[in-house]
Amino acid sequence: MSNITEINLSDGRELFYFDDAPGTDRSAVDERGLPAVTSTSERRWDALAGEWVVIAGHRQSRTFLPPTDQCPLCPTRDGHQTEIPASDYDVVVFENRFPSLSTAATGASSLTGRGLFHTEPGHGRCEVVCFTSDHNGSFSQLPAARVRTVLDALADRTAALGRIEGVEYVFCFENRGEEIGVTLSHPHGQIYAYPFVPPRMERIRQSLRDYHETTGECLQCAQLAAEHADGARVVEKGTHFTAYVPFAARWPYEVMIVPHRHVPDLPALDEAERAELAELYPAVLRRFDGLFDTPAPYIAGWQQAPTRQDRDQWHLSLQVFSIRRAPGKLKYLAGSESGAAVWINDIAPERAAAALRGEDR
Repeated sequence: MSNITEINLSDGRELFYFDDAPGTDRSAVDERGLPAVTSTSERRWDALAGEWVVIAGHRQSRTFLPPTDQCPLCPTRDGHQTEIPASDYDVVVFENRFPSLSTAATGASSLTGRGLFHTEPGHGRCEVVCFTSDHNGSFSQLPAARVRTVLDALADRTAALGRIEGVEYVFCFENRGEEIGVTLSHPHGQIYAYPFVPPRMERIRQSLRDYHETTGECLQCAQLAAEHADGARVVEKGTHFTAYVPFAARWPYEVMIVPHRHVPDLPALDEAERAELAELYPAVLRRFDGLFDTPAPYIAGWQQAPTRQDRDQWHLSLQVFSIRRAPGKLKYLAGSESGAAVWINDIAPERAAAALRGEDR
C-alpha cells in the first residue's frame, strides 16, 4: 500500500499525497489564500428518460487549457503556486475546485414540488487525481511502480467516498486529449461520487441481476469465458486479467479489462492482481497509441459496483475507448447515437482487436 499524507488547501479542501515510498516531507503549505469553494450544483429529474441530470452553472469559470507555465496541476515551483503546494510529488488526489457535485452544494430550484419539476441539491464529491508531476508525461509511459501507486490511490478513495452518506456510486476515470474535451493537459484523472447510480451502470446492474436470477451465475464471468473460448477479440491475457474488444463494441477502438476473479470494485483487488494490472493496463494504452501516428484520445472508466446495492452480483471492469476511427478522423456522436442512443460502429470488433494486437494496420 502507498504512503498517504493528508493536508488541507487554503480554502479548506482536502488533498492527499500518495507516495511510492515512505519518508517524503509533505509539510509544504498552500499560501494562496483562496476563498472557500461554493457550489450551486443541483440535479434535476428527467421524467421522460427516467434519469437525473446535473446542473452546475458555476463550472463555466473553470480553468481552460492554460499555458504550461500556468498549469494548476504542476507542483509549486519558482514562485508559481498551484493546487499542489509541494515542489514535487508522486500521485496526488484533491477535491476539485470547480466540482459538479459537492457535499456543500446549495443548489435547489424554486420549482421543486411543482408537478413534474423535481430537483435535489447536487450532493456528492468530485476529486482530481494527478498521476505524475511531469506535465508532459502520460499514464501509458508511467513505470509499473507508479501505476501501482495510482491504483492504490483509486482504491483508497473509492472506499472513502463510498462511506459518505448519500453517495450511491463512485466512478474513477481518465479523459485524455483535447478531442475528448480535456481542459487541462497535465496527466490526470477524476473521481465522481454520485448520489445515484449512473444510467449506464444502472442498465448493467439490471442485466447482471436478471442473468443471475435466471442462471445463478455472473454475466461478466460468462462473457469473459466466452471471449477466452472464441479468442478473436482478446488483446492481452494475463494470469489475473484479460483485455478484450467487446463483441458489440460501440466505439471504433474499445477494450474491456476484466479481472478473472469475481470482485466488485478496486478495493477488493489483492496484491497479485494489482501488481499485474500495473503492467497490463499501461500496455493496453500503449497499444492504443500505436494505432496511429499521434497519441490516441481516449476515455478510461472503471465500472465498479454500486456502494450499497447488488455488490455480490457485480463484476469489476475497466472500459477504455478512443473516438479516433482513422488517421485524422474522429467518431462523432451524430443523429443515431446522440438522438436515439443507437450506436453505429464503422469498424468490426474483430478487426479492431487485430489492429490492437499489431496484426492489422
